Amino acid sequence: MSGVDARQLWLRFEPYHDVTYFTPESRAATDALGCKGGWMGYFGMRAAPLGAASPELVTALFYNFAPRMVRRALPDAWSVASPPEFLRARLAGVDGALRRLLGSVDTPEIVEAASLARTAALAAPLAGRPLAAANRALPWPIEPHLALWHACTILREARGDGHIAALVAHGVGPCQALALYAREHSLDPAYMRTARGWTVEEWEAGDRPGDLPSVERATDAAALAPWEALGAARTSRFIDLMTPLALRIASANEAMRVNPMALDPVRELAVPGWNT
Repeated sequence: MSGVDARQLWLRFEPYHDVTYFTPESRAATDALGCKGGWMGYFGMRAAPLGAASPELVTALFYNFAPRMVRRALPDAWSVASPPEFLRARLAGVDGALRRLLGSVDTPEIVEAASLARTAALAAPLAGRPLAAANRALPWPIEPHLALWHACTILREARGDGHIAALVAHGVGPCQALALYAREHSLDPAYMRTARGWTVEEWEAGDRPGDLPSVERATDAAALAPWEALGAARTSRFIDLMTPLALRIASANEAMRVNPMALDPVRELAVPGWNT
């Protein structure tokens, strides 16, 4: 669809999805399950749609985490709580976080955004996109603010699955992708290594040239199908509805200050008067 910028759409649904993992409510929900640290909660909640997935499978699908970092959480997480219990915990954490960050979740704008996002998410291709497919198979929440989150999660994982396919097709490995991204976005290598569990030696070995711009173009192209199905007018309306939501979440969520995605909606999306 001419004129659609897949990255601009991502900037709007990613912050809404990210409350899944990086909020006090999320951490409290997984702590209540008995998780040993935030990363066990993260891997348990994100992998739960797959069932009791092995660390090898999760390492492959999440792509840029060092295998040892995944093994510290899995399969132990499945002895702490079952995948359905992790799914219930993540939905409870999301509900609490959105209610705190947005103030009111019972608005006509959220109802409309949820309807548009659901249409887009149901049009996202699933072939070769395991995380998107696993999340699509879950029941849709009834409340509009949670239905919007579920749709954003499907769209986010569909884009992520497509991104991994592009990295593989361009021969860019997991640690190499992080090193290239850190350099391009002026992110601290030490921070990125710690965030994804790589050693200095692994980072130095992976820090080699790669065609990251082509990967990003391929990622954006592979993410357009939902918006082509939604159509130009409704996609534009979705952007209008999601912009203030993304800004409100990002401005109040400390996890959006520094993150391995170099995601900064407050800087990239801010418009005069958005919070008035």
